[in-house]
Amino acid sequence: MRRTALLASAALLTALLPLTAAATASGAADPPPVPVDRFEGEVPFAAQPAEGIFTWGGDADDPPALRLADRPDAPEGAKVLTGTYDISGYGGFTHDFAAGEPAHDWSAHRGIRFWWEGRNTGKKIAFEIKDGGANGEASELWTTSFTDDFTGWKQVEIPFGDFTYRTDYQPVGGIDHVLGLTAMWGYALTLPTGVQGSFAMDDVELYGRADQSLRASVTTGATVLPVKEGGTATLKIGVSTTGAAPLDEPVTVAYATGGGTAEPGKDYTSASGTLTFPAGTASGASRTVQVHTLKDKAAESAESIPVTLTVTGAKAPAETPQVVIDAHGLPYLDSRLPVKKRVADLLGRMSLAEKAGQMTQAERGAVGTGGDITAYGLGSLLSGGGSTPTPNTPAAWARMIDDFQLRTRATRLQIPLIYGVDAVHGHNNLVGATVMPHNIGIGATRDPALAERTGAVTAAEVRATGIPWDFAPCLCVSRDERWGRSYESFGEDPALVESMETVVQGLQGRADGKDLGRGDKVLATAKHFAGDGGTAYGSSTTGSYKIDQGVTRVTRQELEAVHLAPFATAVDRGVGTVMPSYSSLDVIGDGQGPVKMHARADMINGVLKGRMGFDGFVISDWNAIDQLPGDYGSHVRTSVNAGVDMMMVPYSYKDFTGTLTAEAGAGRITAKRIDDAVSRILTQKFRLGLFEHPYADTRGAAAIGSPAHRAVARRAAAESQVLLKNSGGLLPLKKSQKVYVAGSNADDIGNQTGGWTVTWQGAPGNTVPGTTVLQGMREAGGNVTWSKDASAPTGGYDVGVVVVGETPYAEGVGDVGNGHSLSLTAADQAAVDKVCAAMKCVVLIVSGRPQLIGDRLDGIDALVASWLPGTEGEGVADVLYGKRPFTGQLPVTWPRSEAQLPVNVGDTSYDPQYPYGWGLTTLTRVPDGGAAELRALGRAAAAAERTGSARTGRELVAEARLIVQRAAGQRITEALSKPFADADHLLLTGRYGKAVEKLAQAYRAA
Repeated sequence: MRRTALLASAALLTALLPLTAAATASGAADPPPVPVDRFEGEVPFAAQPAEGIFTWGGDADDPPALRLADRPDAPEGAKVLTGTYDISGYGGFTHDFAAGEPAHDWSAHRGIRFWWEGRNTGKKIAFEIKDGGANGEASELWTTSFTDDFTGWKQVEIPFGDFTYRTDYQPVGGIDHVLGLTAMWGYALTLPTGVQGSFAMDDVELYGRADQSLRASVTTGATVLPVKEGGTATLKIGVSTTGAAPLDEPVTVAYATGGGTAEPGKDYTSASGTLTFPAGTASGASRTVQVHTLKDKAAESAESIPVTLTVTGAKAPAETPQVVIDAHGLPYLDSRLPVKKRVADLLGRMSLAEKAGQMTQAERGAVGTGGDITAYGLGSLLSGGGSTPTPNTPAAWARMIDDFQLRTRATRLQIPLIYGVDAVHGHNNLVGATVMPHNIGIGATRDPALAERTGAVTAAEVRATGIPWDFAPCLCVSRDERWGRSYESFGEDPALVESMETVVQGLQGRADGKDLGRGDKVLATAKHFAGDGGTAYGSSTTGSYKIDQGVTRVTRQELEAVHLAPFATAVDRGVGTVMPSYSSLDVIGDGQGPVKMHARADMINGVLKGRMGFDGFVISDWNAIDQLPGDYGSHVRTSVNAGVDMMMVPYSYKDFTGTLTAEAGAGRITAKRIDDAVSRILTQKFRLGLFEHPYADTRGAAAIGSPAHRAVARRAAAESQVLLKNSGGLLPLKKSQKVYVAGSNADDIGNQTGGWTVTWQGAPGNTVPGTTVLQGMREAGGNVTWSKDASAPTGGYDVGVVVVGETPYAEGVGDVGNGHSLSLTAADQAAVDKVCAAMKCVVLIVSGRPQLIGDRLDGIDALVASWLPGTEGEGVADVLYGKRPFTGQLPVTWPRSEAQLPVNVGDTSYDPQYPYGWGLTTLTRVPDGGAAELRALGRAAAAAERTGSARTGRELVAEARLIVQRAAGQRITEALSKPFADADHLLLTGRYGKAVEKLAQAYRAA
């Protein structure tokens, strides 16, 4: 009887104990494994909302090919999952659980494991699990990786404690940042890029028994605590638990200072002790530890005081926190000294490793919470397209960058980071920012003052989130609209590109760099040096790209006149950085053949830095040095010696810093070259005021997406609209008219903003706050009926507006022939045909480049090139309803057929659908007269040219252009097109008299 009672009491005690304690008391073994995937066919190849395995990738050829294969050596069962891959961007596969059923509870287990057939590639393979949220595609991602450094089958075990919150991408912006394990939706693997490979996998299962260290963690308020010499640092030590539950067991934290570069007794007073958090302590509870520093009179670099924590009963912090006594009293820290002296003093104190760190730029997603910023002395971080904090808000951006910047305080010299981002049409990575028209639309405005204002708005919104550096503007001269980056160009004429470079002043302020320290200015980047817009179709060797990153083959004269001229202007405007192109340059007659721009010392050192006098620094493009021939040492040596000062090596920064140090140590890169590169980088950091103010100045954050900023974008959208045809004066519309609106791009903000919007490639749908064209028309007071596919009845309407065009893309992914074309989709064609057959119609083409519309042109009454107008669809409505006139002009030639391409102003044979510079107007009186009036305008324009009256000259040429367009109507012949396009080029180069002469020639051909 006593024995039975004792056993009952023990059983009750075991039930009440925490899981780990109960296991110990009872001696219970780990629970049996729980299968997740056996790959015997029980889980289909399918996607959400059904349960299934599916592949994904950056472009069409990136998703791996999967199958279930019979294998006699299968670790479990008869089949295994096998696959092949050849990934240029990113790719992998996912197993999602069914969205219509409850999520799975993994919280009772220690981790997840699976069998992997190693190929000994040495490559890391990312493994992530999906926690919480509505389903597998709306969950929180937690990631880790394993290395394929073995051969044959091996069971890979991953404790849940090894997973970290994914910082480079979250599908729903994150949920609670806690790995709860109680609502799991599956897992995913990301396969290696840049190599062809195959894999085999089997038997994914949950293993082991959970313990408190998976549910409880010790946290520190900060990993780095800077303090002025003589001050006191306060370290906050706390506990947190999954689901905010109280502690099941006590947690103790023993702490002790020591082991850093600061000396106890001389630089600080030692501190040690033990903190106890009893069982039942609430999640979030904290204690503090103080470290007192001592003051002396010596100037010193920064000194570190690690605070070692020994944790019992919970997961210890991933890093040892450290108090840092700030550097002080050194000349480079004296803001009263000239920048040149500060640079010289700092450079003289730096080791080779520290210099290598300054020449290195990593991706934010690669450095996690930022420990490697300190370890490798990194000089720069960037956010690639779509690499955003969670949540994607101004405050989160600023907080993230401040956290990264804090890591630099733990380095000896405390050199701040310079953080860069591709804000190519507004702060386009940030949800809620003002998104401008892409550059092709800005080029269509022919309004340099407006271009400068768009740059100023972009700079203010970028800097307000803590970012001092923008990888913009793109100064490419787009010579072939099949190029997937053509919308990043202001146009096909170098004179037009040069005229729009006022955007540099909008971004940076004055050319001497004295405005860079302001809270509303950023360092600009002229890209891509040089010739990226001139690559030949079919010359690319990058994946499935057709033209992007290909070869530009030109004479020396063409190179100078077309592709180098915009960079000379940028240098004159004081642009702070320049980015070389991925493309190769083949200068006819120089005997070198095609050479990658990152290897062209003659162009970077010789032309850019030498002849043009560029005194900023050169930043490489994303992993661009990997495209150079030879081994990695050769990549580094060649690019640095060619004049590249900072290397964008997003995920290979460790390899780069090590290789650069080795190459310099071996004398293959000189100390003089290293010092030149680092001096250029430090100069810009000093000019930006980063040494005095390294953290985000968020005072301007309230203006992000503000009405004032959106008003600039709205005006830019309006001025970018190019009216190509307007039979019978159909435009502007009247508010009294009943308007039937159709087409795929009328009500799609994602298509309207295009690529480089929140993510690299952009996406259709409701991706950002803004106003679509349809919403803009409604807000303008229009009497509008909407039918996307034109399926609604078409009777009883005065006019139809069909908004068609492209879906988003970026870079070579958007090359024509790589899944894209210049033709409207079948659905768009059907909408145009149906609406235009039923009523008078206006067709708006929302696209990054011209679309082939000639076969439907006769049935269209009014045609508008809307480009990619950004978030402010009201700007498009403003010109449609006559609040503002149509004033835009074609920044590129509009071809009749793809066979004509490339076709550009200045070509000997030139017979397009619409010539460069074409653009009808509304609300503006076209001058009376014909040939005689043109002769008079020509004389007046020549006089304006002689007297330097630029504004008068431009106005006179504009009047002559309107006369020619009225006379031509839609009868646009080669005899008219060539002089008409030439006139616009002459106008942009200030030759007003000659421009009118050309227009008179075009008039005679009309």
